[in-house]
Amino acid sequence: MVAPEQKKLEETCWSSEHLKWLKDTGERLTTADGKTVEVWEFCHEREDAVLSSWVKHFRNHYCFDTEIDYLRKGYGFSRTEYLNKIKFPDAAVAPGPGVRSGDFGEILIADYLEFFLGFWVPRVRYGLKVIANESSKGCDTLGFLFAKEGEESPKDIMAVYEAKARLTADQLTDGKKLSGVQAAINDSAKDRLRIAESLNYIKQRFFEKHNITDADRIERFQNLDDRPYTEIYGAAALYSFDSYIPETISSAITKDHPKKDVLRLIVIKGEKLMDLVHELYRRAADEA
Repeated sequence: MVAPEQKKLEETCWSSEHLKWLKDTGERLTTADGKTVEVWEFCHEREDAVLSSWVKHFRNHYCFDTEIDYLRKGYGFSRTEYLNKIKFPDAAVAPGPGVRSGDFGEILIADYLEFFLGFWVPRVRYGLKVIANESSKGCDTLGFLFAKEGEESPKDIMAVYEAKARLTADQLTDGKKLSGVQAAINDSAKDRLRIAESLNYIKQRFFEKHNITDADRIERFQNLDDRPYTEIYGAAALYSFDSYIPETISSAITKDHPKKDVLRLIVIKGEKLMDLVHELYRRAADEA
């Protein structure tokens, strides 16, 4: 079993303070085939205490504060150097900025699932990336909700969310890229093929950390046929105001998604989100 003191230290890494800035606008868009899209806004502010809690939360997705000193010492790097040179996607060299925006979007959607919708969301996706400037493979975000802890029920829920970030105008207009919502829908349609591998990865990470309790919680969802539960899917897109075009979002189509009847769509927009992403990574490194 994972050492209780280590688990307790890791649990103190997480914060939901920044989610006071995430607000449901009440606006609803409709796709070309009639699906509702929720529109939320991330109204971030310059509050140092909240930002410091947030950057600690964000940083620990990549490297636990309890582990960084051991991991960096072979290089002779400071904590800031280790994070910038080894762990974090590059701020300028492609594809680093795109990976940054993608990771930011996935983590914010994980926060939404956990702190707004009440799911348990394992935070193991980014810590073992071999190449910082590459996106993690598999389903973007998996969340789990138990009807009753310790007992299996067909009402247990697994949420599978795909997130796409279009935080600059060029990310939206690049002819090789679809609009955020449609790209998220299309990739979400492929998630059924990735779930088994993603569940195995999460379970294996817990097992390697000797956290058998959480590994067993993941195991509960590895055999839908014999141990039925409820699935929901989500496609999320994040936009800065200058790349948010409601007409483009409303042109999206979900009819080819194999789970379209349980597919939820959400858009999050905000002011200069790419600038915020770079500031988040800068502070996460500087405050380590």
